[in-house]
Amino acid sequence: MLTLYYSPGSASMVVHLAMLELGLAHELRLVDFGSLAQKDPEYLRLNPNGVVPTLIIDGAPVYECAALLLLLGERHADKGLAPVVGAADRGLYLQWVLHLANTVQPAFRQWFYPTDFGPDDQADAMREYARRRIEAAWDRLDAHLAAHGPFMLGAEFSLLDLYATMLMRWSRNMPKPADRWPAINGLAQRIKARPSWQRVYEVEGLTEWA
Repeated sequence: MLTLYYSPGSASMVVHLAMLELGLAHELRLVDFGSLAQKDPEYLRLNPNGVVPTLIIDGAPVYECAALLLLLGERHADKGLAPVVGAADRGLYLQWVLHLANTVQPAFRQWFYPTDFGPDDQADAMREYARRRIEAAWDRLDAHLAAHGPFMLGAEFSLLDLYATMLMRWSRNMPKPADRWPAINGLAQRIKARPSWQRVYEVEGLTEWA
């Protein structure tokens, strides 16, 4: 049994989605950001970064959503939702997972928490810089999907598509949300129609961008 420490709609969402897609038995433990539960000493013993997700696997905590996505795909390679080592599209899979983790997700952190990146009086400039980075990422992603879609790896769905769509959702209140790009919107609609997406919305109590 896996145990996922999560907060609704946060970076833990992609791990929740992946477990559902893989058919893995799991339990959920809410980390209430409103009460700063992520800073509680008991939680910090599991994840010293004080963020979600944290997944208890074989009795030990593992964190970072991209790492968990890769790990789950490898541990359950028989489900065919991530390219195995040696597969022709393995490099492309790793490239995009790490691009999302290293480029797109940090830009969202700058968008949501600009004062973590500079003085308060520069918050607007920080957010504008983040917006440009995110929209440039959507340009690249849309071009890739238009040329090689309908999914990130071509004809077949993979766990990577969940990660990309979770980040698209984060842009829903930005000046130009991700689904304004046509190929990206096509991917978003395909993922949002999946039972896993609908189940996560039900369980996590989400309504926006359904």
